[in-house]
Amino acid sequence: MATVAIAPATFGQRTKKALFGKISREEWDKFHNWAVIWLVLANIGFAAMWAVGSPPRNPEILAAGAIGLVVRNMPLWLRCTAFLAAITYSLLGFIAGLFNLSIVSLIHSLKFFAEVKPTQSFDYLVGAGLLMGITVLAFWLNRRPQGFTDLRLVILAILATMGLAKIDVYMGKGMRGHYARAAEAGAPFDSAGLNSGFAQVTDGSRNLMIIMVESLGQPVGNEDMSELLFARYNDASVTSRFELSSGENTYYNSTTAAEIRELCGRWGDYYEVTDAPDDSCLPARLAKAGYETRAYHSFTGAFFDRTEWYPNIGFQEQQFAEDLFERNTRECGGVFPGVCDRDVPALLAKDLKASDKPQFVYWLTVNSHLPVPPGMNLDVDRCDRISPALAEDYPMICRQFALWDQLDKAIIREITASDFPATDILIVGDHMPPYYDRHHRSQFAPDRVPWLLLKWKGDEAPAADPSAIVKGEDAENGAAG
Repeated sequence: MATVAIAPATFGQRTKKALFGKISREEWDKFHNWAVIWLVLANIGFAAMWAVGSPPRNPEILAAGAIGLVVRNMPLWLRCTAFLAAITYSLLGFIAGLFNLSIVSLIHSLKFFAEVKPTQSFDYLVGAGLLMGITVLAFWLNRRPQGFTDLRLVILAILATMGLAKIDVYMGKGMRGHYARAAEAGAPFDSAGLNSGFAQVTDGSRNLMIIMVESLGQPVGNEDMSELLFARYNDASVTSRFELSSGENTYYNSTTAAEIRELCGRWGDYYEVTDAPDDSCLPARLAKAGYETRAYHSFTGAFFDRTEWYPNIGFQEQQFAEDLFERNTRECGGVFPGVCDRDVPALLAKDLKASDKPQFVYWLTVNSHLPVPPGMNLDVDRCDRISPALAEDYPMICRQFALWDQLDKAIIREITASDFPATDILIVGDHMPPYYDRHHRSQFAPDRVPWLLLKWKGDEAPAADPSAIVKGEDAENGAAG
C-alpha cells in the first residue's frame, strides 16, 4: 500500500498558529498560577497601602515580574528562594522610601536593626505578620506549575507587570516628593547653621549649642501645628535673654545625613567619616580654636557607629544613653528606647556651668522617633492638653507635639535660670516625620525642616578675629553647617 508524505508546515503557517491559534487551558492555568504569585502576592502587602499613601515601588514591581518570568520553569526550591528575594527587595525598598533613605544608606543601616525594638509597635507587628503569611502562601502555591511557554502569555505577563507599575504611579500621585529624598549631584547646599548665621561668633565669648530634634518637620497647611511649633520660646523669660529668629531649610535623607549637614556643612552621610578624621567639620574647627566639644545622644552610641565617627568630626567627649543613665536619667520606651529627652537639658546646663572653657555642645534627641506609642513613660497619653484638634484628627502627631512640648519646657527651664552661661542655641529638625499614611504625612513639608536660633543678648561680643572659625569664603560656602 502506498504511503503519502505530509509536507511540513511552512514558517508562515507556524507563525500564524503561534499568533492566532487557541491557547490551551493548561497554558492559561500555568499563567494564572504565575500571576497569583508574582503579581498579586509579591505586591499585595504593599499595594494595601495605596489607600493611605506609600513610597513608589516601580522598580520592585518590575523586578518581581521579571524574576517570576525567569524562574517559572525552574525547580520548586529555586522559585521559593526567588520569591523570598523579591519580597525582601520590596521590603527594603519600602523602608528606604518611607524613611527617606538612599539605598546605600539603608544597606549601611541593616547591621543596626538589632538595636531597635519594632515589637513595641502594633503597626510593625501587623505588617511583619502579613508579610510572613504572604510568603508562606506563596511557597505553598509555588508547587503548582507556572511554566507557560506560549509567546502571547509571556507578552501578557510583561504588559501586566508594567501596567501594575503604572497603577502604582497613579495611586501615589501627589505624594511622590515625600519619599526617597537623596541629594543629587550639584544640589545647592542648605542648612540651619548657614541660614541662621549660627557660629559666626567663635572668639570664646559665649558657648555654642546645637540641638537636633528627631523627626521635627515643617508643618504645612495646619494652623494648630504652626502655632504650636516653638511657641513656648516666645515667653518674656526667654526673649529678655535671647534674640529669636526662625526659618526653614532643605533636608535630604535621614538623621545621620542631617548630622553631616549641620555639623560638616555639606550633603553626605556618616559612613564618609567612619574611617578618617574630617577637620573641616564644625566641631573639629571649634576644637582647634580652643572650644571643648561635647556630643550627647539619648540613644545607644553603637547605633550608626556614632562612638566611632563622632571623634572623627571633632568631638572630644561624648555621652550616649549608656552614660546618661548613670547620671540618674529615666528610661523612655518605644521602638527606639532610650533616655527620656526631658531629662537631658538639666545635664547639658550642669556641664556648661561646670566648665571654665568655651563649649560647643551638640545633642541629638530620640523620643519623637516614629512610631510614638502611648504609655512607656513618654507622658503623651493626654496630648489633648496640647491640642484637642490634633488629638482628634492626628493622634500620633499630637503625641509627637506633646514630646516636643516637654522638650521645650525642659530647655526653657534651664536657659532662663539666673546662672545659665552665655550661649547661642540652634534648635533644628533632622527630617520630616516619616509617617506611612498620607493623612499624617501630608501635614509636613516633604523637603524642609524648621529651625530656631536663640542668640544670647548680653553684652555685644567683639567681632571675630581673622583666625575665627567661620569667616569670609567659609561662611559663604556654608561651612558653618
